[in-house]
Amino acid sequence: MEMTLRRLGLYQVSLILKNMGLPLGILMLVAMMVLPLPSSLLDIFFTSNILLSLLILMVAMNAFRPLDFSSFPTLLLFATILRLGLNVASTRVVLSQGHNGTDAAGKVIEAFGAFVVAGNYAVGIFVFIILVIINLLVITKGAGRVSEVSARFTLDAMPGKQMAIDADLNAGALTTEEAKERREEISKEADFYGSMDGASKFVKGDAIAGILILAINIIGGLIIGIWQHGLSLQEAANTYFLLSVGDGLVAQIPSLLLAIATAIIVTRVSETQDLGEQIGRQVNFSRAWLPVAGVLLIIGTVPGMPNLLFLIAGSCAAIASFLSRRNEDKVKSDEMLQLSENDEEESQEKISLAEIADNSPISVQLGYGLIGMVDEESGGPLVNRITGIRRQVSKDLGFVIPAVRVKDDLTLPANQYRIRVGQTIVGEDLIYPDRKLAIPGDSSKIKIDGIEVKDPSFGMDAIWIESHRQAEAEANGYMVVEPESVLATHFSKLLLRHSGKLIGQDDVQSLLDNLSQSAPQLVQSVVPKIIPLHSLTGVLRLLLDERVPISDLRQVLESLSGMSLTNMTINDMAEALRPNLAGLLIQRLAPLNEALPVITFSSGLEHMLINMVRQSGEEGLVLDSQLAQKLITSLVQTSEKIGAEGKQAALVVSPAIRKDVSVIVRQHIEDMVVMAFTELPDNRKINVIASIGEDIDENGGG
Repeated sequence: MEMTLRRLGLYQVSLILKNMGLPLGILMLVAMMVLPLPSSLLDIFFTSNILLSLLILMVAMNAFRPLDFSSFPTLLLFATILRLGLNVASTRVVLSQGHNGTDAAGKVIEAFGAFVVAGNYAVGIFVFIILVIINLLVITKGAGRVSEVSARFTLDAMPGKQMAIDADLNAGALTTEEAKERREEISKEADFYGSMDGASKFVKGDAIAGILILAINIIGGLIIGIWQHGLSLQEAANTYFLLSVGDGLVAQIPSLLLAIATAIIVTRVSETQDLGEQIGRQVNFSRAWLPVAGVLLIIGTVPGMPNLLFLIAGSCAAIASFLSRRNEDKVKSDEMLQLSENDEEESQEKISLAEIADNSPISVQLGYGLIGMVDEESGGPLVNRITGIRRQVSKDLGFVIPAVRVKDDLTLPANQYRIRVGQTIVGEDLIYPDRKLAIPGDSSKIKIDGIEVKDPSFGMDAIWIESHRQAEAEANGYMVVEPESVLATHFSKLLLRHSGKLIGQDDVQSLLDNLSQSAPQLVQSVVPKIIPLHSLTGVLRLLLDERVPISDLRQVLESLSGMSLTNMTINDMAEALRPNLAGLLIQRLAPLNEALPVITFSSGLEHMLINMVRQSGEEGLVLDSQLAQKLITSLVQTSEKIGAEGKQAALVVSPAIRKDVSVIVRQHIEDMVVMAFTELPDNRKINVIASIGEDIDENGGG
């Protein structure tokens, strides 16, 4: 019991220290500017200041990306306050105790001053001024400019990045959690660069303060030493020059280290390596070292030059070139070996029966210019995107989308891709891996040069722009999409459109086997006793063709078990099942708490179509060309208007004509959902946003 209480007490103490450590530290920094400090504490604080600056510099150099050190702006503020507090404390000691000797302000200040001054005050002052110039005009000014530009461009690019995330989310390439993480990362990136833009001013102000403090210490020390303590000019100069320069250097060196850390952070490019590994990898190649060696060796033969020194340097560069070349040869050899192994595997596959038959239910064929999009070694993201889309579409529809075969096709143009369902080509287009697709928004007024095309997924006007113009496009209201996202979104649309062709008897049997684990009696009583497997597969295909998810297979079997299926065709069964499954379809069109947007036919047009169906009998709905053209034109215009508002509406008609109208509509508007009035739930609000047919009479005229 006593041991437990002790542990709880230690935990409470550690928690208090953790929560109160930072506020107490800030209060101590403020107190340093007000309360006098002994010289021993000054030595400890000056040493700690140098330690902190070195630590921050090392962390900045080893960060893989700027956001890995997102606390840097705050740490820079604290370090600056610490240094200014020490400057104030040391200035008080220098001016009040400087007449007692050069060690009055501590051993650290004395050591720095004696080492740099070395008996010559002018040298000490000039060295200090040079350090300040390097810090203020070179490093700090450059870092501040980079911070300013980075913050501006990061903020300008935020809307485009957000829209790109939304596009990937809608295409199924990202999950909701991944999209949320990316949005948070973009927000953190904007906050970080904005903070760095302001934090760089701390370093600049600190450098200016260092110059002023040095001048105050020298002038004030001379006045106090001569007039108050009766020192001679020589004695006062000896003491206060050494103390002032030492104090300035002790503060300026950590300031210089922090300025370098600031410049490293704001100029850092996100990589999977630290700064040292990144630089080493990028500069270590023989074609760079060999000319360097040649030039140095030539200079080493010039009379009057320090020949030995240049010859040694040239020899070192030659050795570096040799080692780099050997490393490059080894890397190439490994790549050729891997390529040879891959070629052997591919050659074996080419003579296999599976390759000859090509029974892949879904395949994506790529021109040779798009191979890099699936190359894992170069980070090709297409395969992962396709897998993510398969997973999302499978969740939406209720069955596992078959594996997708991605392969090259040398018969295609370099930048063309082709999507097949079975052996049928269902989609193809051109993409440019070295460019990005810019889709203009409502606020886009400036036209950007590029290859003008139509977006393959939605048919919108778009431009393939050069990658370096992405920031310009996003700043002018364009939504910029990566080439792999263009292909992935097109692929997602085609999967939904042709989902009925992707499910077979084996897939349905797998669904039944999974359901039998929780409802074995239901499965046994329906399949194959009431409906055979092939008929059930046909029914599910018809439902998928009209975008009705089959994820609730239990409800499908329950409904079939209560029907008299003796004289019913699979079309009749599918129509009879729709009211029981309509909820799955409706929830994809509108959230539960929002009204369902629908399009209807006018009463006159609907009665006319019903009469046509009754008169035609088994032939179904047959429209004359003029009426059909006007009807489709009205639906297309209404659909485009609703789509421009970011909505999706269902066409609701009488059950007597739903099937026939759906067949006609989907031939022209593939994504439009056609429902019957009987499929609308009683507990959902309905919002009729358009009525078609007010200008169409029974003769098809207007």
